Amino acid sequence: MSRYLNVLLAIFLIFLFFVPLICISILVLVTSKGPVLYFSKRIGKNGDVFFMPKFRSMMPDTPVVATDLLGSPDKYLTPVGCFLRKTSLDELPQLLSVLKGDMNFVGPRPALFNQIDLISLRDKKGVNKLTPGITGWAQVNGRDELSIPEKVSFDVEYIQKQSFLFDLKIIWKTALKVIKRDGIL
Repeated sequence: MSRYLNVLLAIFLIFLFFVPLICISILVLVTSKGPVLYFSKRIGKNGDVFFMPKFRSMMPDTPVVATDLLGSPDKYLTPVGCFLRKTSLDELPQLLSVLKGDMNFVGPRPALFNQIDLISLRDKKGVNKLTPGITGWAQVNGRDELSIPEKVSFDVEYIQKQSFLFDLKIIWKTALKVIKRDGIL
């Protein structure tokens, strides 16, 4: 999907979800201490670091690691965190990253800055040359259940099949997974 379409879609969705964005902000603010947004240090296109916003669903003292490495992530959730994560509403602020150009709607999910094994394998396979996405081919094919080599394999497959229609297919599959709450921690 072109940069122009990414920006238009982001603007449309910000207007569409304006009231829910405000309501979620208030819920996060009144149910736990700390800021409304959490800025996660991520690896973007060409290995550039950027800060990806999310609604804060975890307590401020949560270790900065991938969710699947927390052991029991539920103990770190805020009172509304479980709901935000299960509905993927915590991801809505990433629309700002799309507007800024740090992310697209579809692309490899940006690695955390400390996921060295994922970053180095993506570098080796040329995946880090792409702008990361809110969703991606690996996301709809297993998300956190995938091993790092499997994720990168799906990322490479995305590079090979990348097209507007393939992006639409990934967005459609993402919507179905969110509705079914499939693979969401």
